[in-house]
Amino acid sequence: MTQASETPLKRTPLHAAHLRAGARMVPFGGWEMPVQYAGVRAEHEAVRTRAGIFDVSHMGEFRVSGPDAEAFLQRVTTNDVAKLKPGRAGYNWLPNEAGGLVDDLYVYRVGPQEFLLVVNASNIAKDWAHLQKYAAGFDVTLTDESERWALLAVQGPEAEALLRPHTDADLSTKKKNAFFTGTLLGHPVMFARTGYTGEDGFEVFVEAGNAEALWEGLLALGLTPAGLGARDTLRLEAGFPLYGHEFAEDLHPLASTYTWVVKDKDHVGRAGIQAPPPVRLIGLALERVPVREGYPVLLNGERVGHVTSGTTSPTLGHPIAMALVRADAANADAFEVEVRGKAHPARRVELPFYKR
Repeated sequence: MTQASETPLKRTPLHAAHLRAGARMVPFGGWEMPVQYAGVRAEHEAVRTRAGIFDVSHMGEFRVSGPDAEAFLQRVTTNDVAKLKPGRAGYNWLPNEAGGLVDDLYVYRVGPQEFLLVVNASNIAKDWAHLQKYAAGFDVTLTDESERWALLAVQGPEAEALLRPHTDADLSTKKKNAFFTGTLLGHPVMFARTGYTGEDGFEVFVEAGNAEALWEGLLALGLTPAGLGARDTLRLEAGFPLYGHEFAEDLHPLASTYTWVVKDKDHVGRAGIQAPPPVRLIGLALERVPVREGYPVLLNGERVGHVTSGTTSPTLGHPIAMALVRADAANADAFEVEVRGKAHPARRVELPFYKR
């Protein structure tokens, strides 16, 4: 009997461009994505000191429109979308009824009755089903535009200066979380002054058919292509959680440092989120030994939690980690992380590890 083949990995519109650039491709959330080009450290340092460009076209985009668009999103998210004016974006959560997270996402207000949601790539189908479930009773139209858009993230302290001569948008007047339209290298785009690296920058929505030309044009400006490896080290230094690591369906989201994302309103996860979290997310710094997801965290020889994300920080020069530990242990100063049966000292540090 022939074994059924696995589901083929999806590819972004920039797949061929990544291969031409010498990217090493890996599976990620059902997609074939570049993990690195010249190397994680070089790409990380380019974003921290100059500017880099990421392909994040695997992310999902849903348009929510209609007279009840705002009321619907108020019901299915934890943050207050009513405070978003047209042209503004905000970080948000999609809770389940038990208080865990279906996903974390960004909400962009296009107009009085229109929003664009950007969701995690691995959760597109799940998020779509979740939103459809709660749309009943609301005068709202949901459109999955994930195939329409490519999404490029230009990140780093020189991002604005590099892009400014090549767009008709006045980037210098746009504050963090601004969302606006314009052209870039002659291509119609939507800009958002958002990102996942801890640096300034812009995420650029472009029609999928124009993505490769825009990508190549941006590389010609001197931007460094960066892959998932650098994206992970950058976001970890900045203390940004990653769904599936620091957030999940069965993890209390208020265990994180993002308590401000939950507002006092009637959302679907309100009852569950009101319960106190049994664990807390903390930052750990180690001297020499890098640690990875799942490694046990010890306090006085007793296991009190586990590492959710870990790396050796290129910026700080030593290993760092985020970990979920029991709430009653979270305020201790000194922990240990068990690596291959040996306990290594780790000190608790405030998140984020790095702030520009």
